[in-house]
Amino acid sequence: MNSENYAAFLPCATWSQPRSTWWDWRGRRVHIARSDNASADVRMIGIHGAGGYSGALWPLAALISGDDVELAFPDLPLYGGTIEPDPARVRYETWLELLCDLVAAEHRHDDRPLVLFGASMGGMLAYEVAARTRLADAVVATCLLDPSDADARAAAARFRVAGRYGPTVLRPLDRVVGQVRVPIKWLVNMRRMSANHALSRLCATDPKGGGTRVPIGLLASYLTFQHTRPETFDAAPVTLVHPAADQWTPPELSIRFLERIAGPTSLVLLEGCGHFPIEEPGVTQLATALRAVRDGLLDAR
Repeated sequence: MNSENYAAFLPCATWSQPRSTWWDWRGRRVHIARSDNASADVRMIGIHGAGGYSGALWPLAALISGDDVELAFPDLPLYGGTIEPDPARVRYETWLELLCDLVAAEHRHDDRPLVLFGASMGGMLAYEVAARTRLADAVVATCLLDPSDADARAAAARFRVAGRYGPTVLRPLDRVVGQVRVPIKWLVNMRRMSANHALSRLCATDPKGGGTRVPIGLLASYLTFQHTRPETFDAAPVTLVHPAADQWTPPELSIRFLERIAGPTSLVLLEGCGHFPIEEPGVTQLATALRAVRDGLLDAR
C-alpha cells in the first residue's frame, strides 16, 4: 500500500510526492518524508497517530500545506518505514523523546517558523512537544484527546469500559505483559476512522499503519501519561481543526481541553469531516486554517 491508495479518497488529487530521508536516532533508522521546498518561509512537521504514518497522511498534509510550507513527516517507531530494533519496548515516551530531539535537531540548522501539525493522537504529541521544547511557533491539531480524561479514554478505546478504567487495569498489567504485541485495531476503535468504510478498512489493514502490532505497554504508557497542564501552557498558539462529524472522538472532548489552555487558541470545525478528514467543505476549511496560521507567523516576523 502507498500514498496513492489514500489520495484516492481526497476530493482533490493535487499533491506532491515526498522525498524519503533517514535520520539515525538512538539506534533507530527513522524514516522522514519531506517536500523539496527549501525556499518556503514556514516549516511544518507532521505527526501521525496510532492508525497512520507518513504515507497515509502525506497526500492530505501536502494538499493543505501547499507549495509555500516545507513539510517533514516522520514515521514514529513501529510505523511506516522506520526501522525499530526492539518493538516490544516502544512506549509513548519513546515517541515524545524522538519528536523533541527531531525538533531540536532541525532547529539547529533552520530557524524558519515551525508549525507542528498533529493528526488524531498526534495532536497531543504536538502539544506536548511544543511544551517541552518551546521551539514551535504554532500547534495545529485535528484532535486534543487528553488521556487523563476518562470520557476521552472511553471514546478512543475499542471497548468503552476498557478505556474508562484502562489506567487502573494497565498499570499492573504492563509489568507482566507490557512487551506482548497485539494488533492496534484490537485496542482502539479503528472502525470509526472514517464514515467511508473503505477508508476505515484501508487504515485498519495497512501493515505500515493501522494494521501493525504494538506492545500493550505502549497503550499503558499513553493512557497513564500526564501531559503538561493546559492551564500552564503558553509555548505556542494552538489551533484545533477538529472534524465536525467525527464519530470516533467527538469534538466536545477536544474542545474542553482547548478551553483550558492558558495561551492563545482558536477553533475551526471541519464541516462534514470524519476523524480522518477527507470530505468537503472541511478539507478546504483545513487548508484555509493552515494558511491563516502561516500568514500570522509571517506577519509577526
